[in-house]
Amino acid sequence: MKEDGDVVTLELEKMEEDGVVEYLKKVGEHEVRSEEQQAAGGRVVMMESQALQDPVAEPHGAEPAAAGAPPAVVPGKEFTRTCKGLVVVLVGGYVLLQLLPSSLDYLAIIPAKTIPFVWTVFTAGYIEQVLPGAIGSSLGLLFCGKDIEPVWGRKEFLKFIILVNSICGVLAFCFAVALYYVTGKESFLVTPLSGFHGALAGFLVGLKQLLPNLELPMCFFWKIKAKWMPFFVLCFSTIMAFIVPDSINFLPTLLSGMYVSWIYLRYFQRNPLTGLKGDPSDDFSFPSLFPDAMRPVTDPVANLFDRMLCARSRPSELALPVSDPAKASRRRERGERVLEERLAADHAADTEAPAQGHSTAED
Repeated sequence: MKEDGDVVTLELEKMEEDGVVEYLKKVGEHEVRSEEQQAAGGRVVMMESQALQDPVAEPHGAEPAAAGAPPAVVPGKEFTRTCKGLVVVLVGGYVLLQLLPSSLDYLAIIPAKTIPFVWTVFTAGYIEQVLPGAIGSSLGLLFCGKDIEPVWGRKEFLKFIILVNSICGVLAFCFAVALYYVTGKESFLVTPLSGFHGALAGFLVGLKQLLPNLELPMCFFWKIKAKWMPFFVLCFSTIMAFIVPDSINFLPTLLSGMYVSWIYLRYFQRNPLTGLKGDPSDDFSFPSLFPDAMRPVTDPVANLFDRMLCARSRPSELALPVSDPAKASRRRERGERVLEERLAADHAADTEAPAQGHSTAED
Protein backbone atom coordinates (compact mmCIF):
# COMPACT_ATOMS: atom_id res chain seq x y z
CA MET A 1 0.00 0.00 0.00
CA LYS A 2 2.87 2.28 0.69
CA GLU A 3 4.25 1.67 -2.77
CA ASP A 4 0.84 2.30 -4.27
CA GLY A 5 0.56 5.47 -2.22
CA ASP A 6 3.99 6.55 -3.38
CA VAL A 7 2.98 5.92 -7.00
CA VAL A 8 -0.27 7.87 -6.57
CA THR A 9 1.67 10.64 -4.86
CA LEU A 10 4.18 10.70 -7.72
CA GLU A 11 1.33 10.80 -10.31
CA LEU A 12 -0.39 13.63 -8.48
CA GLU A 13 2.87 15.51 -8.22
CA LYS A 14 3.45 14.92 -11.95
CA MET A 15 -0.05 16.13 -12.81
CA GLU A 16 0.43 19.19 -10.63
CA GLU A 17 3.77 19.85 -12.31
CA ASP A 18 2.13 19.44 -15.74
CA GLY A 19 -0.66 21.78 -14.73
CA VAL A 20 1.80 24.31 -13.46
CA VAL A 21 3.77 24.00 -16.66
CA GLU A 22 0.62 24.43 -18.75
CA TYR A 23 -0.43 27.36 -16.65
CA LEU A 24 2.99 28.90 -16.97
CA LYS A 25 2.87 28.31 -20.73
CA LYS A 26 -0.52 30.00 -20.99
CA VAL A 27 0.64 32.90 -18.85
CA GLY A 28 3.77 33.22 -20.98
CA GLU A 29 1.79 33.15 -24.21
CA HIS A 30 -0.60 35.76 -22.80
CA GLU A 31 2.32 37.98 -21.81
CA VAL A 32 3.89 37.56 -25.24
CA ARG A 33 0.62 38.48 -26.93
CA SER A 34 0.20 41.46 -24.61
CA GLU A 35 3.72 42.61 -25.41
CA GLU A 36 3.06 42.22 -29.14
CA GLN A 37 -0.20 44.17 -28.86
CA GLN A 38 1.51 46.88 -26.87
CA ALA A 39 4.28 47.05 -29.42
CA ALA A 40 1.77 47.21 -32.26
CA GLY A 41 -0.19 49.87 -30.41
CA GLY A 42 3.02 51.79 -29.84
CA ARG A 43 3.79 51.61 -33.54
CA VAL A 44 0.28 52.86 -34.35
CA VAL A 45 0.57 55.70 -31.84
CA MET A 46 4.01 56.53 -33.19
CA MET A 47 2.68 56.56 -36.75
CA GLU A 48 -0.26 58.76 -35.75
CA SER A 49 1.92 61.17 -33.82
CA GLN A 50 4.42 61.21 -36.66
CA ALA A 51 1.62 61.94 -39.11
CA LEU A 52 0.51 64.82 -36.91
CA GLN A 53 4.01 66.16 -36.46
CA ASP A 54 5.17 65.81 -40.04
CA PRO A 55 4.73 69.09 -41.89
CA VAL A 56 2.10 69.00 -44.61
CA ALA A 57 2.70 70.87 -47.80
CA GLU A 58 0.47 73.92 -47.80
CA PRO A 59 -1.12 75.10 -51.04
CA HIS A 60 0.56 77.97 -52.81
CA GLY A 61 -0.30 81.24 -51.15
CA ALA A 62 -2.04 79.63 -48.16
CA GLU A 63 -1.13 80.10 -44.50
CA PRO A 64 -0.85 77.22 -42.00
CA ALA A 65 -4.14 76.30 -40.38
CA ALA A 66 -4.58 77.09 -36.70
CA ALA A 67 -5.32 74.46 -34.08
CA GLY A 68 -9.01 73.61 -33.94
CA ALA A 69 -9.67 75.32 -37.27
CA PRO A 70 -11.70 73.63 -40.01
CA PRO A 71 -9.76 71.56 -42.54
CA ALA A 72 -7.79 73.59 -45.04
CA VAL A 73 -9.14 73.99 -48.55
CA VAL A 74 -6.80 72.94 -51.35
CA PRO A 75 -7.08 74.67 -54.74
CA GLY A 76 -8.58 72.48 -57.45
CA LYS A 77 -6.54 71.18 -60.36
CA GLU A 78 -9.12 70.17 -62.97
CA PHE A 79 -12.18 71.86 -64.43
CA THR A 80 -15.42 70.29 -63.21
CA ARG A 81 -18.19 68.88 -65.38
CA THR A 82 -20.67 71.39 -64.03
CA CYS A 83 -18.48 74.31 -65.06
CA LYS A 84 -17.94 72.82 -68.51
CA GLY A 85 -21.69 72.39 -68.94
CA LEU A 86 -22.31 76.01 -67.90
CA VAL A 87 -19.67 77.16 -70.37
CA VAL A 88 -21.67 75.40 -73.10
CA VAL A 89 -24.75 77.35 -71.92
CA LEU A 90 -22.90 80.69 -72.05
CA VAL A 91 -21.36 80.05 -75.46
CA GLY A 92 -24.69 78.68 -76.73
CA GLY A 93 -26.46 81.85 -75.59
CA TYR A 94 -23.97 84.02 -77.47
CA VAL A 95 -24.31 81.92 -80.63
CA LEU A 96 -28.11 82.12 -80.37
CA LEU A 97 -27.97 85.91 -80.32
CA GLN A 98 -25.79 85.89 -83.43
CA LEU A 99 -28.20 83.62 -85.27
CA LEU A 100 -31.42 85.21 -83.93
CA PRO A 101 -30.75 88.82 -82.81
CA SER A 102 -34.42 89.32 -82.00
CA SER A 103 -34.13 86.74 -79.18
CA LEU A 104 -32.35 89.39 -77.10
CA ASP A 105 -35.73 91.00 -76.38
CA TYR A 106 -36.94 87.78 -74.79
CA LEU A 107 -33.78 86.75 -72.89
CA ALA A 108 -32.12 89.99 -71.67
CA ILE A 109 -33.49 92.55 -69.23
CA ILE A 110 -34.92 95.57 -71.04
CA PRO A 111 -36.43 97.66 -68.22
CA ALA A 112 -39.11 99.14 -70.48
CA LYS A 113 -40.31 95.61 -71.40
CA THR A 114 -39.58 93.71 -68.19
CA ILE A 115 -43.11 93.93 -66.84
CA PRO A 116 -44.56 91.73 -69.63
CA PHE A 117 -41.40 89.59 -69.87
CA VAL A 118 -40.76 88.93 -66.18
CA TRP A 119 -38.76 85.77 -66.86
CA THR A 120 -35.91 87.84 -68.29
CA VAL A 121 -34.65 88.61 -64.76
CA PHE A 122 -33.84 84.90 -64.47
CA THR A 123 -32.46 84.28 -67.98
CA ALA A 124 -30.37 87.44 -68.42
CA GLY A 125 -27.55 86.13 -66.25
CA TYR A 126 -26.68 83.43 -68.79
CA ILE A 127 -26.75 85.59 -71.95
CA GLU A 128 -23.53 87.24 -73.17
CA GLN A 129 -24.03 89.87 -75.88
CA VAL A 130 -20.40 90.25 -77.02
CA LEU A 131 -17.64 87.75 -77.73
CA PRO A 132 -15.14 89.14 -75.14
CA GLY A 133 -17.86 88.82 -72.50
CA ALA A 134 -18.55 85.19 -73.45
CA ILE A 135 -14.82 84.34 -73.37
CA GLY A 136 -14.14 86.17 -70.11
CA SER A 137 -17.16 84.70 -68.33
CA SER A 138 -16.29 81.19 -69.52
CA LEU A 139 -12.69 81.45 -68.30
CA GLY A 140 -13.73 82.99 -64.98
CA LEU A 141 -16.31 80.24 -64.48
CA LEU A 142 -13.81 77.47 -65.21
CA PHE A 143 -10.99 78.78 -63.02
CA CYS A 144 -13.16 79.90 -60.10
CA GLY A 145 -15.43 76.87 -60.24
CA LYS A 146 -12.59 74.35 -60.02
CA ASP A 147 -11.72 75.74 -56.57
CA ILE A 148 -15.24 76.36 -55.26
CA GLU A 149 -17.39 73.47 -56.51
CA PRO A 150 -15.31 70.62 -54.92
CA VAL A 151 -15.83 72.26 -51.51
CA TRP A 152 -19.48 73.27 -51.84
CA GLY A 153 -20.67 70.36 -53.94
CA ARG A 154 -22.51 70.46 -57.27
CA LYS A 155 -25.96 71.08 -55.79
CA GLU A 156 -24.85 74.01 -53.62
CA PHE A 157 -22.71 75.40 -56.45
CA LEU A 158 -25.68 75.50 -58.86
CA LYS A 159 -27.95 76.86 -56.14
CA PHE A 160 -25.50 79.70 -55.52
CA ILE A 161 -25.32 80.60 -59.24
CA ILE A 162 -29.10 80.55 -59.71
CA LEU A 163 -29.71 82.57 -56.54
CA VAL A 164 -27.11 85.24 -57.29
CA ASN A 165 -28.06 85.60 -60.96
CA SER A 166 -31.77 85.86 -60.17
CA ILE A 167 -31.40 88.48 -57.43
CA CYS A 168 -28.88 90.39 -59.54
CA GLY A 169 -31.44 90.49 -62.36
CA VAL A 170 -34.09 91.96 -60.06
CA LEU A 171 -31.69 94.54 -58.61
CA ALA A 172 -30.33 95.48 -62.05
CA PHE A 173 -33.88 96.25 -63.18
CA CYS A 174 -34.49 98.37 -60.07
CA PHE A 175 -31.19 100.26 -60.52
CA ALA A 176 -31.95 100.98 -64.18
CA VAL A 177 -35.37 102.38 -63.33
CA ALA A 178 -33.90 104.45 -60.48
CA LEU A 179 -31.18 105.87 -62.77
CA TYR A 180 -33.83 106.79 -65.31
CA TYR A 181 -35.81 108.77 -62.73
CA VAL A 182 -32.64 110.43 -61.41
CA THR A 183 -31.03 111.35 -64.74
CA GLY A 184 -34.03 111.41 -67.04
CA LYS A 185 -32.16 109.47 -69.74
CA GLU A 186 -34.35 107.00 -71.59
CA SER A 187 -31.29 104.93 -72.52
CA PHE A 188 -31.45 103.27 -69.10
CA LEU A 189 -34.89 101.88 -69.99
CA VAL A 190 -34.07 100.54 -73.44
CA THR A 191 -30.52 99.25 -72.98
CA PRO A 192 -30.47 95.41 -72.75
CA LEU A 193 -28.87 94.16 -69.54
CA SER A 194 -27.41 90.66 -69.41
CA GLY A 195 -24.24 88.77 -68.59
CA PHE A 196 -22.67 86.33 -66.16
CA HIS A 197 -20.57 88.97 -64.37
CA GLY A 198 -22.87 89.05 -61.32
CA ALA A 199 -22.13 85.39 -60.55
CA LEU A 200 -18.41 85.97 -61.27
CA ALA A 201 -18.39 88.75 -58.67
CA GLY A 202 -20.01 86.30 -56.25
CA PHE A 203 -17.28 83.75 -57.00
CA LEU A 204 -14.66 86.29 -55.93
CA VAL A 205 -16.39 86.61 -52.56
CA GLY A 206 -16.53 82.81 -52.31
CA LEU A 207 -12.78 82.57 -53.00
CA LYS A 208 -12.14 85.16 -50.30
CA GLN A 209 -13.99 82.91 -47.85
CA LEU A 210 -12.40 79.59 -48.86
CA LEU A 211 -8.90 80.57 -50.10
CA PRO A 212 -8.21 84.11 -48.88
CA ASN A 213 -4.43 83.87 -49.43
CA LEU A 214 -4.59 82.27 -52.86
CA GLU A 215 -2.66 84.44 -55.32
CA LEU A 216 -4.65 85.13 -58.48
CA PRO A 217 -2.76 86.27 -61.60
CA MET A 218 -3.91 89.60 -62.98
CA CYS A 219 -1.54 90.39 -65.85
CA PHE A 220 1.92 89.02 -66.60
CA PHE A 221 3.91 89.13 -63.34
CA TRP A 222 1.35 90.92 -61.14
CA LYS A 223 -0.68 88.83 -58.69
CA ILE A 224 -3.22 89.73 -56.05
CA LYS A 225 -4.54 87.70 -53.12
CA ALA A 226 -8.12 86.43 -53.32
CA LYS A 227 -9.15 88.30 -50.17
CA TRP A 228 -8.54 91.64 -51.91
CA MET A 229 -10.12 90.77 -55.26
CA PRO A 230 -13.69 91.94 -54.42
CA PHE A 231 -12.43 95.36 -53.34
CA PHE A 232 -10.12 95.63 -56.38
CA VAL A 233 -12.93 94.76 -58.81
CA LEU A 234 -15.24 97.22 -57.04
CA CYS A 235 -12.75 100.08 -57.39
CA PHE A 236 -11.82 99.17 -60.97
CA SER A 237 -15.47 98.95 -62.08
CA THR A 238 -16.31 102.27 -60.43
CA ILE A 239 -13.41 104.04 -62.15
CA MET A 240 -14.30 102.49 -65.52
CA ALA A 241 -17.90 103.68 -65.12
CA PHE A 242 -16.63 107.29 -65.22
CA ILE A 243 -14.14 106.68 -68.02
CA VAL A 244 -16.40 104.59 -70.28
CA PRO A 245 -20.02 105.72 -69.80
CA ASP A 246 -21.48 102.54 -71.31
CA SER A 247 -19.79 100.39 -68.63
CA ILE A 248 -22.03 101.88 -65.96
CA ASN A 249 -24.64 99.34 -67.01
CA PHE A 250 -22.40 96.56 -65.61
CA LEU A 251 -21.70 98.28 -62.29
CA PRO A 252 -25.08 97.55 -60.61
CA THR A 253 -24.82 93.85 -61.49
CA LEU A 254 -21.26 93.60 -60.13
CA LEU A 255 -22.17 95.37 -56.90
CA SER A 256 -25.31 93.26 -56.52
CA GLY A 257 -23.35 90.04 -57.10
CA MET A 258 -20.84 90.88 -54.37
CA TYR A 259 -23.46 92.10 -51.92
CA VAL A 260 -25.90 89.19 -52.39
CA SER A 261 -23.17 86.53 -52.30
CA TRP A 262 -21.63 87.95 -49.12
CA ILE A 263 -25.03 88.10 -47.38
CA TYR A 264 -25.79 84.51 -48.38
CA LEU A 265 -22.40 83.08 -47.42
CA ARG A 266 -22.19 85.08 -44.22
CA TYR A 267 -25.62 84.31 -42.77
CA PHE A 268 -27.50 81.59 -44.67
CA GLN A 269 -25.27 78.99 -46.37
CA ARG A 270 -24.65 75.73 -44.48
CA ASN A 271 -20.86 75.84 -44.20
CA PRO A 272 -19.48 72.53 -45.58
CA LEU A 273 -16.29 72.80 -43.49
CA THR A 274 -17.81 73.49 -40.06
CA GLY A 275 -21.39 72.24 -40.50
CA LEU A 276 -22.72 75.54 -39.11
CA LYS A 277 -25.10 77.96 -40.79
CA GLY A 278 -23.24 80.93 -42.17
CA ASP A 279 -19.69 82.08 -41.46
CA PRO A 280 -19.51 84.33 -38.37
CA SER A 281 -15.69 84.53 -38.39
CA ASP A 282 -13.99 87.92 -38.25
CA ASP A 283 -12.02 87.09 -41.39
CA PHE A 284 -15.27 87.13 -43.38
CA SER A 285 -16.95 90.11 -41.74
CA PHE A 286 -18.13 93.07 -43.79
CA PRO A 287 -15.15 95.28 -42.80
CA SER A 288 -12.79 92.53 -44.01
CA LEU A 289 -13.91 93.25 -47.59
CA PHE A 290 -12.27 96.68 -47.34
CA PRO A 291 -8.92 98.07 -46.09
CA ASP A 292 -8.58 98.85 -42.40
CA ALA A 293 -8.54 102.57 -43.13
CA MET A 294 -12.22 102.38 -44.10
CA ARG A 295 -13.36 100.85 -40.79
CA PRO A 296 -15.03 104.06 -39.54
CA VAL A 297 -17.45 103.63 -42.45
CA THR A 298 -17.69 99.84 -42.64
CA ASP A 299 -18.04 99.05 -38.91
CA PRO A 300 -21.50 100.68 -38.51
CA VAL A 301 -22.72 98.77 -41.57
CA ALA A 302 -21.34 95.52 -40.14
CA ASN A 303 -23.05 96.14 -36.79
CA LEU A 304 -26.34 96.72 -38.61
CA PHE A 305 -25.99 93.38 -40.44
CA ASP A 306 -25.18 91.61 -37.16
CA ARG A 307 -28.25 92.98 -35.42
CA MET A 308 -30.54 92.03 -38.30
CA LEU A 309 -29.22 88.61 -39.28
CA CYS A 310 -26.69 87.18 -36.82
CA ALA A 311 -29.26 86.10 -34.24
CA ARG A 312 -30.73 83.61 -36.74
CA SER A 313 -27.42 82.31 -38.07
CA ARG A 314 -25.27 81.69 -35.01
CA PRO A 315 -25.91 78.70 -32.75
CA SER A 316 -27.12 79.49 -29.25
CA GLU A 317 -24.23 77.68 -27.61
CA LEU A 318 -21.79 80.11 -29.20
CA ALA A 319 -23.70 83.13 -27.93
CA LEU A 320 -23.03 82.69 -24.20
CA PRO A 321 -22.94 85.93 -22.22
CA VAL A 322 -19.31 86.68 -21.31
CA SER A 323 -19.62 90.37 -20.55
CA ASP A 324 -19.12 89.78 -16.79
CA PRO A 325 -15.53 88.57 -16.12
CA ALA A 326 -16.51 87.11 -12.73
CA LYS A 327 -19.26 84.96 -14.25
CA ALA A 328 -16.96 83.84 -17.04
CA SER A 329 -14.29 82.85 -14.50
CA ARG A 330 -16.76 80.86 -12.39
CA ARG A 331 -18.05 79.13 -15.53
CA ARG A 332 -14.50 78.09 -16.47
CA GLU A 333 -13.80 76.81 -12.95
CA ARG A 334 -16.96 74.68 -12.96
CA GLY A 335 -16.03 73.28 -16.33
CA GLU A 336 -12.52 72.43 -15.12
CA ARG A 337 -13.88 70.65 -12.03
CA VAL A 338 -16.31 68.59 -14.08
CA LEU A 339 -13.54 67.69 -16.50
CA GLU A 340 -11.19 66.63 -13.68
CA GLU A 341 -13.91 64.46 -12.10
CA ARG A 342 -14.59 62.70 -15.40
CA LEU A 343 -10.89 62.09 -16.01
CA ALA A 344 -10.49 60.68 -12.49
CA ALA A 345 -13.46 58.34 -12.96
CA ASP A 346 -12.10 57.13 -16.31
CA HIS A 347 -8.66 56.53 -14.79
CA ALA A 348 -10.17 54.54 -11.89
CA ALA A 349 -12.16 52.39 -14.30
CA ASP A 350 -9.04 51.72 -16.37
CA THR A 351 -7.04 50.64 -13.31
CA GLU A 352 -9.81 48.35 -11.99
CA ALA A 353 -10.19 46.49 -15.29
CA PRO A 354 -6.64 44.99 -15.36
CA ALA A 355 -6.90 44.06 -11.65
CA GLN A 356 -10.14 42.15 -12.26
CA GLY A 357 -8.64 40.38 -15.25
CA HIS A 358 -5.59 39.30 -13.20
CA SER A 359 -7.70 37.95 -10.34
CA THR A 360 -9.84 35.98 -12.82
CA ALA A 361 -6.73 34.42 -14.33
CA GLU A 362 -5.47 33.38 -10.87
CA ASP A 363 -8.81 31.70 -10.08
